[in-house]
Amino acid sequence: MVLDDASAEFHEFFERHYAELARLAHLLTGETDAADDLAADALVALWQRWDRFRQADHPIAYARGVVANLARGRIRSAVRERRRIALFWSRSPEKVDGPDVTAVLDVRAALARLPFRKRACVVLRHAFDLSEKDTAVALGISVGTVKSQTSKGMAELERILGARASGDLVAGRRNR
Repeated sequence: MVLDDASAEFHEFFERHYAELARLAHLLTGETDAADDLAADALVALWQRWDRFRQADHPIAYARGVVANLARGRIRSAVRERRRIALFWSRSPEKVDGPDVTAVLDVRAALARLPFRKRACVVLRHAFDLSEKDTAVALGISVGTVKSQTSKGMAELERILGARASGDLVAGRRNR
């Protein structure tokens, strides 16, 4: 099969960045199954605009932004669906205790409690080690917003994880 230049460039971009985009989607949504779908959907959208996209100054930042927007839409859709189900059954959703097995699960659960913009800033800055400027470009927000949202997100994570850790210690002492 002979690929034209655009197809070859897209294939190279896909091979180089698909795993990163899927990981970003997983960290933003907390859903393993959805991560691959979101990354694939983002790449399909990029392919449809490939002529414009390949001229971009920061194509990976643009791709991250597409993934972030798709993840936001998925989260909003899931929230709306949960609300409809709750209204239908006329009872509030049952409280589910978060996983308490490993630090990774604790961090993921804490991330899931953050509002989307804070979560996206924290994930891009700390899990993907992006600069404030690259994070701003990926999310389509200002550098100042990245700074404030990252700071507030990290403070919330400390509060959430610190409260859980201190609560575990207190519970452990009572059980002795």
